[in-house]
Amino acid sequence: MQHTTIHDVIRAIENVFPPHYQEDYDNTGLQLGDPARSCSGVLVCVDVTTDIIDEARQNGCNLIVAHHPLIFHPLKRITSAGRVDNAICQAIKDDIAIYACHTSADNTPLVGVSWKMGQMLGLSDIQVLEHRDNTNIGSGIVGNLPQPLSCRQLVEKVKATFHAPVARCSALTPADALISRIALCGGAGSFLLPTAIDSGAQAFIASDCKHNNFIDHAKSIFLIDIGHFESEECTKQIFYQLIRENFPNFAVRYSQIEKNPIIYL
Repeated sequence: MQHTTIHDVIRAIENVFPPHYQEDYDNTGLQLGDPARSCSGVLVCVDVTTDIIDEARQNGCNLIVAHHPLIFHPLKRITSAGRVDNAICQAIKDDIAIYACHTSADNTPLVGVSWKMGQMLGLSDIQVLEHRDNTNIGSGIVGNLPQPLSCRQLVEKVKATFHAPVARCSALTPADALISRIALCGGAGSFLLPTAIDSGAQAFIASDCKHNNFIDHAKSIFLIDIGHFESEECTKQIFYQLIRENFPNFAVRYSQIEKNPIIYL
């Protein structure tokens, strides 16, 4: 019987999310591990920690597929000091490979992170918000709601859809305005605010927005910040479904222990 290798799983992912779609600053791809090894199972998550690695080992998974790269900045030494070093040491010790699918998944049309978010909100006529080199590859999306919503109704819908306990929003001015066209970006997307305004969107959903983003654009667009983890937790579903469709008899698991590293008190 032919065994599924780690390379086989990576190839299936990269057939959908080509690594060259990633941004120049990113580090999408195999972070560590031997791609030629037989794959015993896959654990999907947003961020890699030592607890996630323990969970993978306990469930017989020797490949972790994460959205955020564990190794993002250049490393000069690995000394077991800090989350990244500890996780690398633990993964090597447990012989667990780590693959990151970051901005390659963000920028892929139709099936990428922002597209998934738009589909979860029921948007129609979805289009790429900011195109790369006159292609359909790019950051964020813009689309239309099934029916117009007030600002408050939209916030409640967004919170319920993405399991966000709170949302940071610009002022509800005017409070009775109806919103039908939305732009959004999974993760830190405030750089797309001017493009969102130019697209005719009345609201923009993203995370990690700065104080000045709310001041500078308050009169041009309704800004909703739902938090980074909340905006990208859907990546686990994306990776799970992709691997399951390609390997229907293969063990792929959601992390059951991963939680938002930020709590709201």
